[in-house]
Amino acid sequence: MRLKRGLRGLTGVLAFLLAGEVLGRIGLVDRAYLPPSSAVLARAAGLITDAGFRQDVAATLEVWAGGLLLALLIAVPAGLLLGSLSGVNSAVRVLIEFLRPIPAVALVPLVILIVAGQRQMERDLAAYAALWPILVNTVYAVGDVDPVTRDMARTFGLSRPAIVARIALPGAAPFIATGTRVASAIALVVTISTELIAGGGEHGIGIFVLNASADAGHADVVFAAAGIAGLLGYAIDLSLRMLERRAFRWHFQRLALAA
Repeated sequence: MRLKRGLRGLTGVLAFLLAGEVLGRIGLVDRAYLPPSSAVLARAAGLITDAGFRQDVAATLEVWAGGLLLALLIAVPAGLLLGSLSGVNSAVRVLIEFLRPIPAVALVPLVILIVAGQRQMERDLAAYAALWPILVNTVYAVGDVDPVTRDMARTFGLSRPAIVARIALPGAAPFIATGTRVASAIALVVTISTELIAGGGEHGIGIFVLNASADAGHADVVFAAAGIAGLLGYAIDLSLRMLERRAFRWHFQRLALAA
């Protein structure tokens, strides 16, 4: 089954590349703006071996990791608190639903005035965007804990913090992992977008694309860098998915039995 899904995915990628090659070759769009897929792939291979571009990739991943970690440190404790205390959850629900839809990149002008460092600004915006999937997943997972189990824990004299640590957190862990996987892609998108919009840093994939796009003749470079960014996002998602399935195998087995 996995092999079939992989082959289907590969077929889709090849069809997309073929379409790009044909469109670039027949001249429907000027090559300066839409180069053939072969030219983009050749340029991508050159970028991978370029030390300067690898430094840009490393800078972006460093900010991405910092933002995701900061989001986890905030969202998981907050989610456990909100999921355990319905009164507090009700009090802040409107605020969460108000803040959650605000695009992180829309806050760039405001954050520039508040945060001095470019990399810190990118990290904070990535953390803001990644915060919500983790927080919401945690809140709903904690709220979904079997009440009978909670009542039994209280019967045995466990305090509320002990119930959260020993029952709620382990039960919510698979959902926190799923929220983290979703948030990782969002954090990467926001990091690169902030680099593009703010444009004040020295290194980063967004900075590289911004500089390359200044010349219309470098469209192949722009497409190649964007493709590599997409591959990074796919590799991160795939890695986190594998870790999630390995760490919470019991959870996926239970879902399979329930289906």
